[in-house]
Amino acid sequence: MKNGKVHIALIVVVLAAVVIFVSFSARSNSRGVAMQSKRESTVKPTSRVADRTTSTTSTKTSTAAFAAAASQNAALRNELTWTFGGKQQRGWSLYELLIGKTLKTPGDSGTSDFASAVATWQKRSGLRSDGVLDEDSLMRLVSQWQSNRLKNRNSATPDQLLTAPATDFYDPSRAEDLRQVERNTYAAYKRMIAAAIADPALKLAHNSSGELAPGEKYFKIISAFRSRAYQDELRRQSPNAGSAGLAVNSPHFTGRALDIYVGGDPVDTKDSNRAIQVDTPAYRWLVRNADRFGFRPYFYEPWHWEYVG
Repeated sequence: MKNGKVHIALIVVVLAAVVIFVSFSARSNSRGVAMQSKRESTVKPTSRVADRTTSTTSTKTSTAAFAAAASQNAALRNELTWTFGGKQQRGWSLYELLIGKTLKTPGDSGTSDFASAVATWQKRSGLRSDGVLDEDSLMRLVSQWQSNRLKNRNSATPDQLLTAPATDFYDPSRAEDLRQVERNTYAAYKRMIAAAIADPALKLAHNSSGELAPGEKYFKIISAFRSRAYQDELRRQSPNAGSAGLAVNSPHFTGRALDIYVGGDPVDTKDSNRAIQVDTPAYRWLVRNADRFGFRPYFYEPWHWEYVG
């Protein structure tokens, strides 16, 4: 009997020892996992901080690089010397609005953001992407704008033309044969004028039928279709106009080119006059909206817009 009790006691002791051992092992493993997890959580934020530091450093380096380009652009804006249409040009400030639209950046041309947008466009155009709008880059922009204009400049046939009302013209006394416009172009022009009238920011005077009022000059047509004989006469009257001003093969022959009043002297190419024109609400609206109606600009003349459909 005594021996039986001893055996039972021994079994109880052994079982207790096993339970204690298992419990200790479980706690040890739990502490090990917790310590490992703690170590990992300590390392990961360090990695993220390093990534953020690298990104910040890269951004600062990029900003510094474009800051130098921005400084050059601020000077070139008014000082770059280049040639177009046989005439020497100075700076590109007159085309700043068109440049911003092409680069998809409305910002100040003297900023790093503008230089960055220039660099992005340069890379896409196969140019050195340094963010500086120098002569090579400007001429590539000019080439791009010119390529968007009318390709076919064949003279319009009589059946393609209509005679627009005198009230649509800047000079309502303009002769009837000088008020001809290609039919689709005129329809697109009227849609565009309706949108301009509907824009309260422009404050265009108009009548109850939605037409520009007789006294409203902005957006009125200055010139549309021209015959070759009439264009030749204009060139004889203005021998110093050059090909930039009065082309030998004018898009006006098609009836799809419209000179639209945007301010200043209607069709004077002097820089001082064009500087006035490119700063008017009418011109700015056209740059932002004319392509929605199928019109593209002739960059050199703020008043000249061509219907490409």
